[in-house]
Amino acid sequence: MSVDNRRSTRKAVTGDPAPREIRRRPKNRRAQIAATSAAAFGSLGYHGVSMEDIATALGISSAALYRHYPSKYALFQEELLRVGSAMTEAVRLPADLADAPPRARLEHVLEALISTTIENRPTVTLVRWEGRYLAPDDLALLNGQQMTVLRALGTQVAALRPELAETDVRVLCVAILSAVTSIADHHAALPVKTIQRLLTSAATAIAAVELPPAVAAELPAPVEIPDSFKHELLLRKAVELFHARGYPNVSVEEIATAAGLSAASAVYRFYRGKSDLLAAAFRRAADRVSGAVGPAVAASTDSADALETLIRQYVAGSFAERALTFVYYTEFQHVPAEERTVLRNIQRLSVEEWARLVRDVRPELSSAETRFLVHAAFAQVVDLGRAFDTDPAGSPERVCLLMRAILFGS
Repeated sequence: MSVDNRRSTRKAVTGDPAPREIRRRPKNRRAQIAATSAAAFGSLGYHGVSMEDIATALGISSAALYRHYPSKYALFQEELLRVGSAMTEAVRLPADLADAPPRARLEHVLEALISTTIENRPTVTLVRWEGRYLAPDDLALLNGQQMTVLRALGTQVAALRPELAETDVRVLCVAILSAVTSIADHHAALPVKTIQRLLTSAATAIAAVELPPAVAAELPAPVEIPDSFKHELLLRKAVELFHARGYPNVSVEEIATAAGLSAASAVYRFYRGKSDLLAAAFRRAADRVSGAVGPAVAASTDSADALETLIRQYVAGSFAERALTFVYYTEFQHVPAEERTVLRNIQRLSVEEWARLVRDVRPELSSAETRFLVHAAFAQVVDLGRAFDTDPAGSPERVCLLMRAILFGS
């Protein structure tokens, strides 16, 4: 009788428990924790995830997790700065390419940056939208990493196009980084090589854009809302506060005060709570985008004409409601669960309608590829808005041109 058989027989006869299985700690435990936490933070936001949630997803105890990280913030900070550092390393030009032609140098930097972004897609989401929850010193470090990436891109773009002014080089580099990192804004899937090719093509098209002179745009003045229209006033003030400080850091009391209400309880006459205000803001932004498609297609001569119309309308609407545009990108995880499905469906249908028009213009692309490009084009508005605010360098006319470069190709 073998040893295993004897042990089985002993257990059957005596009822002794089976030998305890020894669970060994994986050598890559910190990497597993980083990947799991990045996915959780990216899906639910920094404030929506606890250490217990991460431990449960990993199948370990909270105590085991705390042996690696003293706090949720420590985990969050390390992961963001790790990816920020990886991106700065990616754009470092190897010495053997120092004398290569400008286009070859730019292509190398783009390929390395895109590869790093794809490898770290969940955490890039955090770098884009959750970084503002870092402590001031850590945020300054993350911002410095992003500036290093932009400067490295700028060196190569300026070498390729020496006629450009420094500000115009920066505009193109912000647009390129926006297009590359836009894959963190959605969950569409493609093979890695296809994403690499698609984003390289989009970035190259952006680098070739001939920017018009930077002229301050005459944006429509914000519509004054009478104090008696409390429903609308509450929504506007809530969006402004969410934009300035982040949804988790805003209270109902602060929204009430901003809207001129004497007490937080007055808000509940119009909205069920803070999350209801956020859902209303998201519905408004989603309806603005989805509602524009039908009329634009009906009034256009072909798909290219419809796409041109939609680009102009999208940029104009986004510039008119900058705060709402930013909140739409940053706060989705805080929308009530029952609203998310509806909002996702509206967004998915809107993207698909844009993608269908792009396929008509560029039939060599697949449906999935055109969806990636639509998301990259949408990202231009919010990222250039963040980078330049009211500076004419990031004017609506220029944003429209950059969106066209992505959607129509070079």
